[in-house]
Amino acid sequence: MDFVADQLAGGQRFRALTIVDVFTREALAIDVGQRLGAPDVVRVLKELRMRRGAPRALLCDNGSEFASQVLDLWVYHHKVEIAFSRSGKPTDNAFVESFNGTLRDECLNAHWFTSLTDAKEQIEQWRVEYNESRPHRALGEMSPAEYVRQLGLQAQLTDQQNAED
Repeated sequence: MDFVADQLAGGQRFRALTIVDVFTREALAIDVGQRLGAPDVVRVLKELRMRRGAPRALLCDNGSEFASQVLDLWVYHHKVEIAFSRSGKPTDNAFVESFNGTLRDECLNAHWFTSLTDAKEQIEQWRVEYNESRPHRALGEMSPAEYVRQLGLQAQLTDQQNAED
């Protein structure tokens, strides 16, 4: 998990929370907003949990949004391991940093977003295309979506996770 910052054509800043599955290379979520914080991180994780089940582990930097009590409670409640990269060491979270660079090069720098809604729509369109169409060498030249389907991971929820709701 990480954040990327950008701005709209009119100069207003916005942030995007990126959540990527390092195993499947799938961009699980890119949540766009002007003031994203720890409650937004938990909201997106809750949405992902409903669709895919809780992750086994999270890797993030030491930003205040991730080193927060609200996220700490969520990971504790759902028995999710959380690991923090060392301060000043983006290489500890290299895959997400690389993903964010690709997002910036192919989407953020390629568009002049006229509004936050426009940014959300364009970024979501890019995320879907990334998951459905982009082959990855590490996945045997399959797209993340193809790899997920092959493994049968699509929307797997365990009985235990369903019972916890």
